[in-house]
Amino acid sequence: MSAVPGSVADETMLETGSTTDIVGYRLRRAQLSVFQRFLSAFEALDLRPAEYSALALIGDNPGRKQTEIAEILGIKRANFVALINGLEARGLTERRAAHGDRRANALYLTEEGAGFVEKARAVQDDFEADCIARLGGTDARDTLLDLLGRLC
Repeated sequence: MSAVPGSVADETMLETGSTTDIVGYRLRRAQLSVFQRFLSAFEALDLRPAEYSALALIGDNPGRKQTEIAEILGIKRANFVALINGLEARGLTERRAAHGDRRANALYLTEEGAGFVEKARAVQDDFEADCIARLGGTDARDTLLDLLGRLC
């Protein structure tokens, strides 16, 4: 629908072609959209994307050093410490001295954390299915992942 020339709608319409055709801009807009839907899907679990990723990685890699998990996620040390402090306060993770290096922390899910991750994975499975449907199916998802992999 086009705005009437001289109307408020006409005056507030912006030309966006110089930004919407930029890969980085479109990636950021898509990321914001996906994160908003993620937050809605995970609202009942009070879980943010970085927390889910950390819990999933810790569950899949029990006993790995805190610095290793942070590095894989691309989270700065200080920010990751705060994230783990929050998960630990919720009773979902625990730190133990790393085998062979007592100065480093190894991360584990608690029993409660393991059950929580199981619930979160079910929500993630539904969320992922919705994303795949929005993309147009698994072939489109695979193509997107391949293209994104080329940028990393």
